[in-house]
Amino acid sequence: MKSAKLKDGKVKIIDVEIPKLTSKGAIIKVLGCGLCGSDLVKIKHATPETEKNIVLGHEVVGIIKEINTDDFKIGDIVALGHHYPCFNCEYCKNGSYSMCRAFKKTNIYPSGFSEYIKVDENHLKYTVYKMSDDLKDDEKAFVEPLSCCIRAVERAGFNYNNDNSNFSALVIGLGSIGLLMMKALSAFKVKVFGLDINPKRMEIAKNHGFSFDDNKKYDTVFLTAGNSKAIETALKYVIDGGKIIVFSSVEDDFKGFNNNDIYYRELSVIASYSPSPSDLRLSAELLNKGIVNVKGLSTIYSLDNLAQAVDDSFSNKVFKAYIKI
Repeated sequence: MKSAKLKDGKVKIIDVEIPKLTSKGAIIKVLGCGLCGSDLVKIKHATPETEKNIVLGHEVVGIIKEINTDDFKIGDIVALGHHYPCFNCEYCKNGSYSMCRAFKKTNIYPSGFSEYIKVDENHLKYTVYKMSDDLKDDEKAFVEPLSCCIRAVERAGFNYNNDNSNFSALVIGLGSIGLLMMKALSAFKVKVFGLDINPKRMEIAKNHGFSFDDNKKYDTVFLTAGNSKAIETALKYVIDGGKIIVFSSVEDDFKGFNNNDIYYRELSVIASYSPSPSDLRLSAELLNKGIVNVKGLSTIYSLDNLAQAVDDSFSNKVFKAYIKI
C-alpha cells in the first residue's frame, strides 16, 4: 500500500505492507487525513537523525475494515486521535494527560497519510469516534484539531456546561487553528474576537461571523500565531489580571514574556499542547451535532500530491489542506 514518509528532508510516497492485527485493535482504511501545522514543523526541522522516527499525519477519518473488539463494527466511519494516556501516572492524576510518557509514545501505525492504519484497543476505547453521515469526510477529520482547541479553552478556565457569556476572548493568529479556536470558544458561549496581520485571514474570520474591536481589552487572549511578536500584541489587549493562553511554538525562542509584565499586572500565562480523551469526545459531539461548522475550510489533495500540499501550506496558498486517500 501507499504511505507517506519523510526521506532526505522530502515527503515521499513509498510502498509498505498493509498492517496486520497481531493483538486487540482494528485495521482502518483511511479515507483522508488533514495536514496539521505540527506536521509542517516536523518537516521543517527534521534532521537525517530524526526523520526516520517522524510519523506524519494524525487528523484521520476512515472506515473500519477489520476489528477484533466490541467497540465498533466493520463499516463504521470514524475519526480519531493518535495518542492516549496511561491514566495512572502523576501527570494523568493531575489532569496533564498530554505530559504522560505513555501519551507521547503511543501513535497510529504506520502514519495518517497511508491507505491503511492499525490502531490498538486503547485507541478504540479512548480516541476513536463514529461520525455522522451528514458530515463530509474532510469535515470529520477536524475531530483531532478541534479537540486540541477545546483543551486550550478548558485550560483557560471555561466549562462547556457553564454560562460563559460574560467573558470575552481574543484569538491572535487566524490560520485554520485560530479560526477553529474561535469556533470552539463560540461553542462554549464565550464572546470571541479575532486578530491577524493578514487581511485575507481577517476577511475569512469576518465571513464566519467574527470581528475585532481595537478599543476593547479582553479577559483571555489565545496565542495561535507562531510569531514571538504576537506576545506584545497579547500584552496590549489582555486586561490586568487576565489570562494569556499559549497555543503555538515560535522560531525565535529567546523572546518571551517579561517577568514584570506578568508580576505587576497579575497575568496568568498558561500553555496548552494536546487534548485529553474527554476533549476528543466533546469534539466529535460538537461536529456531529453541527454546533461547530467546518464546511469549506479545506482544500483537497490526493495522496500522490501530498508534497504539493505541504509546499502550498508553507507558502500560505491554502487555508487548510486535506489529503484524500
